[in-house]
Amino acid sequence: MVTMRSPLSLDEDDLHTAARIRAAAVRVFGASGFGVGLRAIAADAGVSAASIVKHFGSKAGLREACDEFVLRVIREGKRETVGTGDVTAILRELAASERYEDVARYVVASLSEGGSLARTLFEHMVADAVEYLEAGVAAGVIRPSRDPAARARFLTQAGVGALLVEIRLTPPEELDMVDLVRHLERTTMLPALELYTEGLFTDSRILDALLAETPVPHDVAPDPPAAAG
Repeated sequence: MVTMRSPLSLDEDDLHTAARIRAAAVRVFGASGFGVGLRAIAADAGVSAASIVKHFGSKAGLREACDEFVLRVIREGKRETVGTGDVTAILRELAASERYEDVARYVVASLSEGGSLARTLFEHMVADAVEYLEAGVAAGVIRPSRDPAARARFLTQAGVGALLVEIRLTPPEELDMVDLVRHLERTTMLPALELYTEGLFTDSRILDALLAETPVPHDVAPDPPAAAG
């Protein structure tokens, strides 16, 4: 369980106007998207739009500051989460806690729109997925892969994609990150585990045809390594 302090609490750093603006921007960007104007953020922070420009130079500068802040929250959560390096687990914990819902919304908005934070977070997720999948292989609970990195990327894409699709299909006025994540877990757990455990196809004909027709990259094993133990 993530036990980070609330990133939006007013500690000695957050007593400053710039930190208050940044917290408001994370909240407003996450709730309304990145097309929102500075006036809406200023109103939420209790300052003027001119004050935002004074502290951050522009809306782009404010967005960059928010990206850096949210990435730091994710990294702190990753360090403080015992037993896993899975960034997707951090995001799930953020979304499941009302204290961190603003940060979770900002992350989802970033992943949906793209940009530097989205790329950085996604690559962190893929790298972490490689680590925990290989740990599972070593423990004998996950089958080896011909291309561990590609498998990790695919699974990460599937997980993030499912979350984004669910958000897109939910009317904005009904969107509650906590309820959405819980709903997604309830509705996807069984089919995901069924596929991962029992597979989908009854034989290997389609895979065999692909391997016979598609050149195997030099860094990809033609056959999966032997399972541990």
